[in-house]
Amino acid sequence: MSHPRRPGNRKNVKKGFQFTLMVVGASGLGRTTFINTLCDAEVVPKRECEEPEMAHIEEGIKIKPYTVELDEDGVKISLTVVDTPGFGDMIDNEYCFQEILGYLEQQYDDILSEESRIKRNRRFRDNRVHALLYFIAPTGHSLREIDIELMSRLSPRINIIPVIGKSDSLTPGELADFKKRVMEDIAHHKIPIYNFPYDPEEDDDETVEENSELRSLLPFALIGCEEEVTVDGRKVRGRQYPWGVVEVDNPQHCDFVKLRYALLSSHFQDLKEITHDYLYENYRTEKLSRSTDSASDNDSGEEDEHSRLKEEQMKKEEGKLKEIEDRVQRELKEKQQELWTKEQQLMSLEAAQVQVQ
Repeated sequence: MSHPRRPGNRKNVKKGFQFTLMVVGASGLGRTTFINTLCDAEVVPKRECEEPEMAHIEEGIKIKPYTVELDEDGVKISLTVVDTPGFGDMIDNEYCFQEILGYLEQQYDDILSEESRIKRNRRFRDNRVHALLYFIAPTGHSLREIDIELMSRLSPRINIIPVIGKSDSLTPGELADFKKRVMEDIAHHKIPIYNFPYDPEEDDDETVEENSELRSLLPFALIGCEEEVTVDGRKVRGRQYPWGVVEVDNPQHCDFVKLRYALLSSHFQDLKEITHDYLYENYRTEKLSRSTDSASDNDSGEEDEHSRLKEEQMKKEEGKLKEIEDRVQRELKEKQQELWTKEQQLMSLEAAQVQVQ
């Protein structure tokens, strides 16, 4: 899928771009380390428990946005990373799903409300989330139920990019097999993810080749590390093991470098456009349709109430007419009875006169 370059991009390059990334995954998969590695700074502080005896108590999910200013090859990027500590820590994670979905939709609601204003707020900040990195546990087997449920629920609202956290816990062979099974599960459950779309007939060869390569890497294998080690006399970010060093920025060891380049350089504009033109527009249409249906239901309810009141009024009028008709009938019978009695009395008088004569 390709998108035409929009007017004003040259101006945006000068003042910088804004991009929002959400990171979701269970505790212990390296979310915090990844965020800090991505930004090359301690953006998210490491969790510390002052009371060890309380460490086992889970606090539930929290949604925490962090904003950092980056400079990518001379282009300024205001990157907001939305962390979700506490996800997947509960037995029932329904609340986690609702909280994340609610946060995503709230950003859409804010935009919808701003668009409806007669006078726009020039300082309004668009906080819509453009991509979600979902960290999958390196089990070596397949997707878990929580993985399938979350991606299925959130995919209509956000560009989901699946990644494997702490991928250095798997051998290269295990990692390749695990990637294949994960993508088979995603296809089986028909989960729409951001798969670096391209059109061979419309896109140039370079774009097709780049997107095809990135698609083949899904889900991205990630290794996060903020510390540096020495390899052949040079400092590199990586982990030191007895058998060697795993380098974060080495494409032969993990997919971190290619994912970072895609997010912050080659594909962030495409992610933003899909968010605005497709995901947000779908949500906007659904929201306005629900409002219209609700108004129609209210109008229908008012019409029903009016008909009911009118019917009750007609019944009251019919009741009054029936009462009048019954009263007239009673009075008529009473007059007829009175007339009959007088006729009987008159006949009796006439009979008495005949006998006297």
